[in-house]
Amino acid sequence: MLRTAIVGCGFMGRMHANVYSTLDNARLNAVADRRPEVLDRFAEEFGVPGYEILENLLENEEVDAIDVCLPTHLHREATIEAARSGRHVFCEKPMALTLDEADEMIAECERAGVCLMIGHCIRFWPEYAHLKNITDECKLGKLLSINLTRYGEFPFWSSDNWMADEDKSGGGALDMHIHDTDYALYLLGEPKEIISFGSVDPRGVGQIFTTLDYGSTVAHLEGGWNLPAKTPFCMAFRAIFERGAAIMEGGPMTIYEEGKEPAQPEFIKTEAAGGGNISDLGGYYHELKY
Repeated sequence: MLRTAIVGCGFMGRMHANVYSTLDNARLNAVADRRPEVLDRFAEEFGVPGYEILENLLENEEVDAIDVCLPTHLHREATIEAARSGRHVFCEKPMALTLDEADEMIAECERAGVCLMIGHCIRFWPEYAHLKNITDECKLGKLLSINLTRYGEFPFWSSDNWMADEDKSGGGALDMHIHDTDYALYLLGEPKEIISFGSVDPRGVGQIFTTLDYGSTVAHLEGGWNLPAKTPFCMAFRAIFERGAAIMEGGPMTIYEEGKEPAQPEFIKTEAAGGGNISDLGGYYHELKY
């Protein structure tokens, strides 16, 4: 049983705490947050001790791993501090604001001999995991093209509106578009060429379009968070293969195969419910269980 502690009791911290309550291979043993009023409510709700300072939490010998759910600009510091204490680290995406910070996080974890995992949940989302299997097994032939889409209203729910500060969040390109960028690399590897275009506003890159050229396969990605308030969140894909297609656009994932009727795979739903734009714990459950 892995004993974990969440650092950062915001939206994502709560999502992860809900997941830990359903797992049989890990449990939540402590939480930390610099906001005492938020920390006290969170700790009481989940029945664990709370700490305002990470250093004090790391003195708790009943913690094996740290789950970093802090604003992006704080990921490096928390990850390194946890690693130096001998704790494994799960860090939410985006990993860091710069490549140098990310490399330093990796080096410190390697030096400490601890595991570091970044929370790219889309790899574990049931529909996307199924698409990966279809592609790897060539069940519909070679993948010819894929469109990956992710957009919605600006996340005003962030504490002190930190996501509106590009120096803290990296803007929509880093915070939102990174989901599908990571998935495309996971699915297809390194491309031959990358072309990106986007629109910039006071909060950074608000909307971005990226094309990844793999020679015989092309991936087109669209993402952003500069849509009007109350715009429904959208995550979608359309994958075209030699002998069919796999599509999830505004409805269940549907497989279209030559000579067969369209089919909709059934996925096991997790019992606990999340919040925000997420209808269930989906990929969050599977990535933390992993």
